Amino acid sequence: MKRDDHDNHGGEWEGMQTKAVHASREHNRTHAVSSPIWQTSTFHADSPEHFAEIATATRPAEFYTRYGNPTHRQAEATIAALEGGEAALLAASGMGAIFTAMLCDLRAGDHVVVQRNLYAGTATLVEQVLPRWGIEHTSVGQTDVAEFAEAVRPNTKLIYVETPTNPLMRITDLRAVAALGRERRITTMVDNTFATPVNQRPLELGIDVCVHSATKYLGGHIDITAGVVVGAREFVERAWKFGLVAGAVLGPFDAWLLLRGLRTLSLRVERHNHNALALARFLETHTRVERVHYPGLESHPQHGLARSQMSGFTGMLGVEVRGDFRAAEKFMGALKLGVNAASLGGYGTLVVHPAAMWGLQLTNEQRAAMSIGDNLVRVSVGLEDEVDLLKDFAQALDVLAE
Repeated sequence: MKRDDHDNHGGEWEGMQTKAVHASREHNRTHAVSSPIWQTSTFHADSPEHFAEIATATRPAEFYTRYGNPTHRQAEATIAALEGGEAALLAASGMGAIFTAMLCDLRAGDHVVVQRNLYAGTATLVEQVLPRWGIEHTSVGQTDVAEFAEAVRPNTKLIYVETPTNPLMRITDLRAVAALGRERRITTMVDNTFATPVNQRPLELGIDVCVHSATKYLGGHIDITAGVVVGAREFVERAWKFGLVAGAVLGPFDAWLLLRGLRTLSLRVERHNHNALALARFLETHTRVERVHYPGLESHPQHGLARSQMSGFTGMLGVEVRGDFRAAEKFMGALKLGVNAASLGGYGTLVVHPAAMWGLQLTNEQRAAMSIGDNLVRVSVGLEDEVDLLKDFAQALDVLAE
């Protein structure tokens, strides 16, 4: 069986939407226009010699689904093309991807530099799990690259960042972080979930590895849990070997759902961007809003940096209503289109109260250090019509006056 090398075959196409539609075409080994689901856990060999070949191959597409699956290959090829990476590896969740990408290279005695504002699950991994494995970390504020450089030690093996951040939409200078990593020979890794490759391509800015919770925008339909690691082929193969042991494997059906979602990624993200900017501008001028966190606003303190490394500003924003914990809850409860639910990046608008949602993962002190106030509401702006979104948020804010 010929080794599947997962080359990025979308490189010949310039447009993101063209890549989303066609990058995986040669990995579809059938004549079906809509790729079939390879819903099987194992594949038979043609002979004992063939079995020995595929059992010892790197990333075989047809051996055992924990090793890989043709449906996986199509989704991976598409995401690699969109991100401009040599290869990609699917995982069962975003945290599965982050865990695999981090731990495939780290070992006891290593040191990691991370930014202070991280997704709560990642923060738990870094602060509670890595120390049990003998891996130290230093947290820094991501708005000053000098802090990253000052935190580097001789045993630093990884610089991990997230931009825009969840939920305050702060921006990390990816070019500067990438340059620091190259200078010190340290792997750089970014969570690109909020931006998506439509809005931001970290690998093109010099970052080594990109991770996503594909549950979010890449899937886009709120019907899967998935993650992905993208980077150089050599790194992805190391991640694959670690993933065989970690076992965070995505099922073939979920891989197919992800592939289906990827086909319309650019179209969806463009609408998310449009709606979020319109809503952010509306909220910024409302008397019952204290502050809006959205990098597309000229008032955002890092708007210039965002414009320099992003082509769009995502469908995510944070809004601080005037009032306290109860005011935020009252506002959310009054929304009709905005559904109070975890996750983000789906077709419908979702709202969450970070102070409540992360109560088990973050202490009050940690939330304060991350500037997550009781009155903050995170909004994942959906694909609804702009006029209806603005109308709904306006009436919900009016409820605060009652």
